[in-house]
Amino acid sequence: MTTTETRQRMTGIGRVLVIVYAVMALAATGRSFVQIIRRFDEAPLAYSLSALAAVVYIIATLGLVLAGRRGWYTVAWVAIVFELAGVLIVGALSLTAPELFQHDSVWSVFGRGYLFIPLVLPMFGIWWLRTHRPVVRTTAPAEVIA
Repeated sequence: MTTTETRQRMTGIGRVLVIVYAVMALAATGRSFVQIIRRFDEAPLAYSLSALAAVVYIIATLGLVLAGRRGWYTVAWVAIVFELAGVLIVGALSLTAPELFQHDSVWSVFGRGYLFIPLVLPMFGIWWLRTHRPVVRTTAPAEVIA
């Protein structure tokens, strides 16, 4: 019987990346929760996008932490690429069609309200995933001494 084991080394930079993703997840979750509870009727699109951003940051955080486990590396990729697309699309629309966004979302104006971290963070996430692919080790069964 042969077993396959996948390991992902979390380096110092990887740990910082995970911490920043976790902070963004908490910030976006808190922001969207307050916005939806208090004023959802004022800007439903913007507040729904903030909630979507929160979910994406949570999934990306989990994907990065668990990237060494089967399937989670792909989950991290999907979440981070989706995040980058969301930041670029929402950022561009918030500048070209501001009437769609009565209030800011996490990704409005490319994350201006979060010091543009939402714009830069997925680029670092993609870099980290490209340079830290999971290592697959195959171990053969121990020899039987007879």
